[in-house]
Amino acid sequence: MLCGSWRRSRRSPEEPLVAAQVATPLALPPSPASPDSGTKRPGLRALKKMGLTEDEDVQAMLRGSRLLKIRSRTWHKERLYRLQEDGLSVWFQRRIQHAPSKHIFFVQHIEAVREGHQSEGLRRFGGAYAPARCLTIAFKGRRKNLDLAAPTAEEAQCWVRGLAKLRERLEAMSQRERLDHWIWSYLHRADSNQDSKMSFKEIKSLLRMVNVDMNDMYAYRLFKECDHSNNECLEGAEIEAFLRRLLRRPELEEIFRRYSGEDRVLSASELLEFLEDQGEDSATLACARQLIQTYELNETAKQHELMTLDGFIMYLLSPEGAALNMAHSCVFQDMGQPLAHYFISSSHNTYLTDSQIGGPSSTEAYVRAFAQGCRCVELDCWEGPGGEPLIYHGHTLTSKILFRDVIQAVHDHAFTSSPYPVILSLENHCGLEQQAVMAHHLRSILGDMLVTQALDSHNPEELPSPEQLKGRVLVKGKKLLTARNEDGRMLLDGRMLLDGEEEEEEEEETEEALEAAEQRRRAKQISPELSALAVYCCASRLRTLDPRPSPPQPYKVGSLSERKARKFTREAGNSFARHNTQQLTRVYPMGLRMNSANYNPQEMWNAGCQLVALNFQTPGYEMDLNTGRFLINGQCGYVLKPAYLRQLDTTFDPECPGPPSTTLTVQVLTAQQLPKLNAEKPSSIVDPLVRVEVHGVPADCAHKETDYVLNNGFNPCWKQTLKFQLRVPELVLVRFVVEDYDSTSPNDFVGQFTLPLNSLKQGYRHIHLLSKDGASLSPATLFVHIRIQNS
Repeated sequence: MLCGSWRRSRRSPEEPLVAAQVATPLALPPSPASPDSGTKRPGLRALKKMGLTEDEDVQAMLRGSRLLKIRSRTWHKERLYRLQEDGLSVWFQRRIQHAPSKHIFFVQHIEAVREGHQSEGLRRFGGAYAPARCLTIAFKGRRKNLDLAAPTAEEAQCWVRGLAKLRERLEAMSQRERLDHWIWSYLHRADSNQDSKMSFKEIKSLLRMVNVDMNDMYAYRLFKECDHSNNECLEGAEIEAFLRRLLRRPELEEIFRRYSGEDRVLSASELLEFLEDQGEDSATLACARQLIQTYELNETAKQHELMTLDGFIMYLLSPEGAALNMAHSCVFQDMGQPLAHYFISSSHNTYLTDSQIGGPSSTEAYVRAFAQGCRCVELDCWEGPGGEPLIYHGHTLTSKILFRDVIQAVHDHAFTSSPYPVILSLENHCGLEQQAVMAHHLRSILGDMLVTQALDSHNPEELPSPEQLKGRVLVKGKKLLTARNEDGRMLLDGRMLLDGEEEEEEEEETEEALEAAEQRRRAKQISPELSALAVYCCASRLRTLDPRPSPPQPYKVGSLSERKARKFTREAGNSFARHNTQQLTRVYPMGLRMNSANYNPQEMWNAGCQLVALNFQTPGYEMDLNTGRFLINGQCGYVLKPAYLRQLDTTFDPECPGPPSTTLTVQVLTAQQLPKLNAEKPSSIVDPLVRVEVHGVPADCAHKETDYVLNNGFNPCWKQTLKFQLRVPELVLVRFVVEDYDSTSPNDFVGQFTLPLNSLKQGYRHIHLLSKDGASLSPATLFVHIRIQNS
């Protein structure tokens, strides 16, 4: 929920931040035509930088391969795939020449490369090809998998090995190296006749490609300043000189001069002064010396423990100079507390890849959710033919997948990104017989991963910790009612259910009306075999909140719709927060969201709800918040709640948080290399503005915007300050959004980055922007100054 909206009027655009004089030149590698570049082909400089120009696998990829793209049982089409000379993208084209469709995918957008029949598509449709000839390229975001079959096993291995090497090198590249690759790849594209020379017309084309609309006279003046040969073409060192002017960062030079003085180098003590002003409280002289050794490019300066402007820029563009606290990028929180003390990344209708009305169901959706750190996935289980339960969205046109295939995907992929426990949330519509089949598949496929009995037999109802449950799978489902014998131990009674019915029924009365009476009767039964697997997560309906303390039942998981959770939060915030200190609560989207839209998860986290389930397949600000919430703690899917949401006697109420205690000040300075939104239209240049959003308790929610800068997505400058007063900083998420301003229609999304306030570092910081799907937009960044003051 956003409130306190604030917006400034447009200001006049400034001249682009490109200067004719450079105090300290950037450390650009040799240009394509220089003698020591090793090649006349500009694109190959990227691979040379990676050290892969002589690699046999990469050479084979550069030559290209004719691979079969497999989509269905009958759709197997040949495509020509070829690695581009930038080493960062793969080009592919249809075989039929009169339909010359050309496409590109980027190496940085690859999530994984799997060998053999290791995708749902190849398992179903690739049986005609030996596993050794097959590979799957899985992408980040919503892009579908690319299932391929090569002519030979060796050719398949060339692509598997080659992509692995490229991804490894790309991951190891600094932001500065990525920027170098980025600009030279555009230079290669702008060089229309590939003669390694740049005419003014080609330079203008380059400027439009990199999202800057520079005045012709100003651009020509820069061009002529670099055209030392006076032949109306730039080549070799002249291209380098032009790029130095284009890539110059005056705002960083100004900061550098402020601390370095007249000698234009930073000593270790001067760098330490900068770090202290940044708010690096633990910085020492030894830390400053280590930064010089890590980021300084000049060996002579490094030997004398000095940092030049180039080294300073390298540091500010590195993860250590980014907005996210590096110490929070690994698991740093106490993982030994009960499960109810954590926010847990959770998915709704996990099996869907699109809308819940007619979208396809796929095991790949589970694989993608796990790759994003999700730890609680949903399985809607229905009766299937041949005695095999199915998973799909009932009473809709969504496709169906086998329950056992989903469990196999859990077995294979649940712990690839995080070692901490996975919860399988079963929405069970099966009869007793197929429930027994479900229990059999869970036991036989998951084996020792599956929790089948309490870890502590003396305290079977107490929730264990994520640390105790590493590598384990929990089943959340309905439980047969239990009684207790004289010594307090639980006894099983097969005649009755736990006091809750199937979750999500309250939002699906119209669906229930469609069910036959026999189906309803089956859905309310539970087999002993399946009941026995609900050890720590017994599904329960949370109908009311008792303001008085009641006996804890930590093994119960309350399920409620977003509407009811919102009602509890607003009308009984403290009671809801107390309830959530000991018991897990799962919140799911209301059934009216037919297009699988999401709700704002922040409202539920404010009351301490742990399992806030979202449609992972639907991008938007809601998923950005979810990604930001779980960005920290190693992205393991578990984040420790603030202390006041873990204490049983807490007095916290998200609706009554008290007076402001913290001031967040964001000075939005500049942006760099924003993506071009309409690549097909060269004259289309973005008019960027920056919006900073604060998401937290209702009293903290606000957003403020800068003015927009006309026709400059390359290096726009704002230098505007935005301030926020905060009451509950521990729950705050800060979202930085860049949009393309439009006076006649809604602004277009350019990029964003979201993170917890407590993980936001102070001082001058770069924010590395992400796409709508969460993929990196490297080298696109925002440059800001952050100040957080506690009263």
